[in-house]
Amino acid sequence: MLPNFETQRLLIRPRTMADFEACLDMDRDIEVTKHIPGPWHDPEQHEAFVRQRMQADYGPGLGYGTVVDRFHPDRFLGWILLIPADGTGPEIEIGWRLVRKAWGKGYATEAAVPVVRHAFATLEADRIVAEIAPRNAASLRVAQKLGLSDAGMRNDQGATWKRFQMTRSDFASLEATGR
Repeated sequence: MLPNFETQRLLIRPRTMADFEACLDMDRDIEVTKHIPGPWHDPEQHEAFVRQRMQADYGPGLGYGTVVDRFHPDRFLGWILLIPADGTGPEIEIGWRLVRKAWGKGYATEAAVPVVRHAFATLEADRIVAEIAPRNAASLRVAQKLGLSDAGMRNDQGATWKRFQMTRSDFASLEATGR
């Protein structure tokens, strides 16, 4: 399970079934999911998909974190994940999804920084990856702000993804500069 994190403006806590409806509502916004293939338009499949993701055991220190406003903890902003890539690994993937009203405020980057630190400092990961739709400019910027480097393109199930990565030595260099 992903642990709790606190930033200047955010609380990140393990995602639970209490977050189920908020996650479904976020996914129903076609602007939020337009770059992400999924069962968003089939209510039964969508609910089954989200339920399975919420109940899965991704291993020690891994999972989904619910992102909320630190000063209004009942205000759901989205989620961040640190899970085995594609749910199976062996690589560890970082990802994020926010409700539209939370866009453009730096929340995704702010939530991801302690999760990246956790991946390397606590879990001692050798590398983390992120796969982002090439047209998702906002998420591409988040990956760059985090210090993830371009690792090329990948095709998966008919979709093309821009791949990013950070190695343990990349992380150590960023930490040494006081990021």
